Amino acid sequence: MHDAIVHSSGARMRWVELPGEEPARVYVHGLGATSAPYYAAVAAHPLLAGHRSLLIDLLGFGISDRPEDFTYTLEAHADTLAEALRQAGVTSAAVIAHSMGGAVAIVLANRHPDLVSQLILVDANLDPYVPPGSSGIAGYTEDDFVAHGWQEIRDRVGPHWWSTMRLADPRALHRTAVGLSRGTTPTMRVMLTSQQISRAFLHPENAPPAGIEALRATGVEVVEIPGSGHNIMLDNPHAFTRTVAALLADHPSG
Repeated sequence: MHDAIVHSSGARMRWVELPGEEPARVYVHGLGATSAPYYAAVAAHPLLAGHRSLLIDLLGFGISDRPEDFTYTLEAHADTLAEALRQAGVTSAAVIAHSMGGAVAIVLANRHPDLVSQLILVDANLDPYVPPGSSGIAGYTEDDFVAHGWQEIRDRVGPHWWSTMRLADPRALHRTAVGLSRGTTPTMRVMLTSQQISRAFLHPENAPPAGIEALRATGVEVVEIPGSGHNIMLDNPHAFTRTVAALLADHPSG
């Protein structure tokens, strides 16, 4: 396990690292998730193995620390992720990021362009939304969520998602969900379409992202993964690894 102090409180961000060639590949989880359970099998797959790979947990989630005085906005997550990557000696990485983590990755590439050479977004959030959203977390006040809302969410999301969500700090989980619902200025979609690096968006079967043609018009490669739902890398790992390997091969610096 590796770690870096990324916050004034001394909070550490931690990650599991697979050794290999540079430039690195960085895997970022979604809301209420943690990177190793979602990515370990695909990152170690023969089609993707051989490059240095960091399966990193954002502050408040998984094995990383949970500072109480952290805002947990998308921008704050992106900046602390940038600090961890710099301390790890990462530059020009390919960032493979799922759902909320995809929104963080877009902001990371926008605010810290030296760190990112390629974005592979896995059914990522591109737009703000009106709470409660798909998880329901942002529909609570923070205090209500900490007091009782997490129990209602536990029963709503089911045992698979809860298996990693239960590892998150409740305030971190709520603040991140609220930050995701608010989005960024400009929006993640606008940031993504204005970036000049290699960009791809993987989506579940029969569930393309809104504005797909506009995304493609700005150079975003949009790829449907058959036989998958939102958790593409778990639902169809073989198609996921083939697709990601092809995208990386088309952009050798990643």
